[in-house]
Amino acid sequence: MTKIALGKASGESSLPDYPATEPIPIPPDGTWPKSVHVFDEDTVAALHAAEVTGRPLLLRGDPGTGKSETARAAAAAAKRPFVSVVIDGRTEPTDLKWRFDAVARLADAQVAKADQPLKNERAYLLPGALWWAYNWKSARERLDEVNSDRNHKLAAPGTPPEKWSPETGRAVLLIDEIDKADPDLPNALLEVLANLGFREPYGGTEVACTEATRPLVIITTNEERELPHAFLRRCLVHRLELPDDREALIGWLVNVGSRHQAALKWPAKCSKKLMLQAAAYVADARDSLAKTGRYLPGTSEFLDMIKVLATTPADMHERRLAQLQKLALHKGGARHR
Repeated sequence: MTKIALGKASGESSLPDYPATEPIPIPPDGTWPKSVHVFDEDTVAALHAAEVTGRPLLLRGDPGTGKSETARAAAAAAKRPFVSVVIDGRTEPTDLKWRFDAVARLADAQVAKADQPLKNERAYLLPGALWWAYNWKSARERLDEVNSDRNHKLAAPGTPPEKWSPETGRAVLLIDEIDKADPDLPNALLEVLANLGFREPYGGTEVACTEATRPLVIITTNEERELPHAFLRRCLVHRLELPDDREALIGWLVNVGSRHQAALKWPAKCSKKLMLQAAAYVADARDSLAKTGRYLPGTSEFLDMIKVLATTPADMHERRLAQLQKLALHKGGARHR
């Protein structure tokens, strides 16, 4: 599924300002919720290196370490359009470039008449995430052409913001969870990224971008599958990790919780004392599960906990914390006692 969000124009003559340690508000977009993010200095350096070299930035790390949110924050900080596609086990390499709507063509074939022959294949070709990120104007024209004489419009893999124009600026493209794909996909992606373009099928034209309009490509992996070495060689790689030290982790989580409560204006707030307790529960759970190979809770579980605790009466906090330990922190198959 592809999502596209609108950002404002920014000067492309210099590197974007990705401020370290400063909260960046991220607007909601489709299923993406409103959020806030803070870059560390290493992540800012990684983003700038990707901008300069033109290489994809591969973000590695456990779920909940902020990989996808880093891409959203980069678009928000640079005021750029944000394009995203989530990879699953059925995603084919061509799906990132275009999607052929076979269902619509079959439906048209069933009602076609002798004096109204079936349209050619190109009339069912919808732009994908790479198409939007590489050449927004061409993707918009392709979608309009497909739907020009249809009563029921075909749904593109992304819906562009109405006020966007090619002059708005280069996009930020997030290719999320690439480790879920067959190894053919990352290898096929390399050629498209290196060539800054591709040719649409059925006798179509070249879809391309220039160095000036090349998107910032951010790719994430949850390490569920090893990625091909050829793919890794052509990426810059940055690992996002939670602090290893217990006290550092607790302090880090409390800072994240405080920022979210303040920036997102939660209707009910969680006290610092209660956040420290919740963060300690997360740290203890990570310690106990570290050598089991099971899922380790992180930032998202902590935020879920304090959202619940913020709405819980004070005399029920201890009981609710014990309940949340089972609900949010121990998600493995073995029974937790």
